[in-house]
Amino acid sequence: MLDALASQLMNDFASRTGLVAKDRPPKRYLWTDAFAVFNYLGFFLEHRDGNALVRARELVVQVHRVLGKHRPDDPRQGWLSGLGEEEGARHPTVGGFRIGKSLPERDPGVALDPELEWERDGQYFHYLTKWMQALRRMTEVSGDPVYHRWAAELAKTAQARFTTPRTSDGVTGLYWKMSIDLGRPQVFSMGQHDPLDGLLTFQELQAGRDEVDLRAEIGALAKLCTDRSWETADPLGIGGLLCDALRLARLLATGTGGSPDLLPELLLASIHGLDSFLRQRSLELSAASRLAFREFGLSIGLHAIEGLRANLDGLSTTGTGDVAELVKILERYEDLAVGIERFWRAPKNRKGATWQDHRDINEVMFATSLAPAGFLGGGS
Repeated sequence: MLDALASQLMNDFASRTGLVAKDRPPKRYLWTDAFAVFNYLGFFLEHRDGNALVRARELVVQVHRVLGKHRPDDPRQGWLSGLGEEEGARHPTVGGFRIGKSLPERDPGVALDPELEWERDGQYFHYLTKWMQALRRMTEVSGDPVYHRWAAELAKTAQARFTTPRTSDGVTGLYWKMSIDLGRPQVFSMGQHDPLDGLLTFQELQAGRDEVDLRAEIGALAKLCTDRSWETADPLGIGGLLCDALRLARLLATGTGGSPDLLPELLLASIHGLDSFLRQRSLELSAASRLAFREFGLSIGLHAIEGLRANLDGLSTTGTGDVAELVKILERYEDLAVGIERFWRAPKNRKGATWQDHRDINEVMFATSLAPAGFLGGGS
């Protein structure tokens, strides 16, 4: 049964951000909008609500038309790819997508201000991979292959433009942030989980699709994932690891891709990360001292443990660890999701500045946590 609060949150989001209220200019943000697409698809699958599928389709169109083009305050206009209007509409993903931040990107030659950079526009690799996942899910649910093609075209662009120059020993990486036109790095460091996000997303796009050829990109990302540390105490990062573990388990269970040795690594890193996070005791703080969307990232990931259980056949002796035993250990943490959701269900906890300042991403990811099937589901 669809959670009533999840439905209300998504209705409010659609109206507030100009998706259904046509008298409001569209307010798009790539990460939030990706989760919103998942949510609408989940509502459609649960209730066969055609309106939810329509909203998912309309949101994809709006994201492409807003974030796939230059900002209104930018002298450059049109598609980020530089294609003409008609050709750009046929290939809306080949120029990537703006993040949707409030401030323009940092101009060339301007020194990096780490705090201010968080508010500046540009492109993030891990936001692009999230949008690829949303587009792939659109094809799964709607049956329309164009979304999968768009995701594969975006994958090609992202890998080509975010990859750092090859060094003398053949090592490459991924820039954390690129300029809007993908012409120059804005932040040179690599996100801890960016190679993993890319690897699993590209493997999912490749699986069972002869018309897609991402084998070279997958090989490069697989090398970047070798001998890396995935452990983090950040709740959003831990949740992402759990979701990635589920994606990998499905690839392995269906024989469509994935490295068997990687799965126990992700599960162990999740367990260690959860222990570190709980030692911080941040879930005991008041709402004013908590960032809800980061906690929802964790609760969404904890919901993925159920999917891991369902994919255990043939995986219990995978790689260097007993996957079934690791999943059993993770089950001890599942109730954390209930506690996080219960805390934020209380209206008083959703009235403070830390909620209102991030309202869109908070409410959409809360809806995902309350109704995770659209995001975590393995098929239609």
